[in-house]
Formats: sequence, C-alpha cells, structure tokens
Amino acid sequence: MNIVGVIPARYASTRLPGKPLADICGKPMIQHCYESAGKSKFLNKIVVATDHQKVFDTVSGFGGKAIMTGKNIQTGSDRIAAALKKLPGVDIVVNIQGDEPFIPGFMIDQAIEPLLFDSTVMVSTLAKRIVKKEELLNPSVVKVVFDMENNALYFSRSPIPFMRDSEDIDSAIKSFTFLKHIGLYVYRVEALFKFTSLDAGILENVEKLEQLRMLENGIKIKVVETNLESISVDTANDLEIAKKYYLKELKKGKDAKLSAK
Repeated sequence: MNIVGVIPARYASTRLPGKPLADICGKPMIQHCYESAGKSKFLNKIVVATDHQKVFDTVSGFGGKAIMTGKNIQTGSDRIAAALKKLPGVDIVVNIQGDEPFIPGFMIDQAIEPLLFDSTVMVSTLAKRIVKKEELLNPSVVKVVFDMENNALYFSRSPIPFMRDSEDIDSAIKSFTFLKHIGLYVYRVEALFKFTSLDAGILENVEKLEQLRMLENGIKIKVVETNLESISVDTANDLEIAKKYYLKELKKGKDAKLSAK
C-alpha cells in the first residue's frame, strides 16, 4: 500500500508572510516539518505541495521532494488534490500541516492506523482531551464529538456538547471529556477527490470548518484520540515559541547524550 504524506505550503500568509521559509534556529520551518514527518513509520514518501518557486527550491535544496501547484488554490485539501494528479499510484494520502514544524511521527501513524486495519474507513483524524476552560471557550480551538464507533458527529468552534446540568465550565470539564480537533487528516485518495469536488455546504459556511462538508455529504470521519500535540505556527509570536521549544529539545538531547557516556 502506497502511503504518501503531502505538506501543503502556501507562501503568502496574512499574519506571517513567507511562513514556510520562516527561520527556526537555522532551518526553514518547512524543513523542520518535512524532517519531523519523516519519523513516521508508515509513510512511504513525503512531498511538499507549494505555489512558490522559493519554497520549491528550498525543499529541493535540502533533498526533499516538492511539486508546484497553482497560486489560486484556496485550501490545503485542494492543493493536495492538485499534487496527487502528479503522483500516480497513491492509495492513502496524509494532509500534514506545513505550520507544525515538530509534529511527532507517531502522531501521524496514529491517524493512519484506522485505514490500515479497516477497509471501510475512508477518512481519519485526531482529537485530544481538553483540560483547560480557556481552550474550551476559544473559538480558534475546534471541538469534536463522535459516536460509539468513533465516527465524528459534529465539529464546532463552540463547546460541544452543551452541559445543561453543569453549574459552570470547570465542573463541566471535570465531569465530561471534551475533545479538541487536531487538524491532521488521512484520506483514501478517492475520498479526497470526492471531498474536494463538492461545494461548500451550509454548516461549513456557518462554522468556517471545511471538514463539515464531508459530514454534510455523508463521508464518515474516524476520530482517533491521542495524548500527543504539536506546536502550530501562525504568528510572529508563535514563531518565537517554536524557537524556544526547539532549543529546549535540542538541549535535552545533548544532555541525554552526555549522561549516557
């Protein structure tokens, strides 16, 4: 089975221009993302799908594989679909966010697993328990609920479900497992092509969440719970946090090597 990870990398970014090439301690962010994804045990290949020659050249420069896609493509999913037309023979494709430079390879594998063991699963994604009320109330943190077979029922920017009998948010979090959605998607190729051929639906337009287009059209999304998380870089402040994280992890690695001697 041919499993390919595609990293959509759009050069223009309103809040962080040239984001894929943002420097993190001597390496562009896209290289960190590429190398992190390379730690997955299930991916046969990793490809960057970009709209900019600088990104293409940078990826080629560090020995990675890149594909040029159109500048007018609006979403990462559409960019991946465009890239797949130049990649024949792919069975499963993983949408790896280009702004998560340190995504754990095991996290990618957790999302892939359902499609390896159940041929009826067409799409999968990840979710993690919410433990802070700030996350639960933050509309930028997408929440998800799923059925008894771990198929997503709904995604929302609002806290779901509504805890009618809870006295406050703190008690609600203690009594119920709220889950935040982690935007890593795994598709059988035919499911991705079907999804990207569909028009945006009412729920997608209301919540501004493209995964709702799948649910509105009867495409099931298997949700895998994970304890892992990765840093997302969307602003200059996020970039500074990523740099500090990298230096901290680098120091940990050096200390571990010293203690092993």
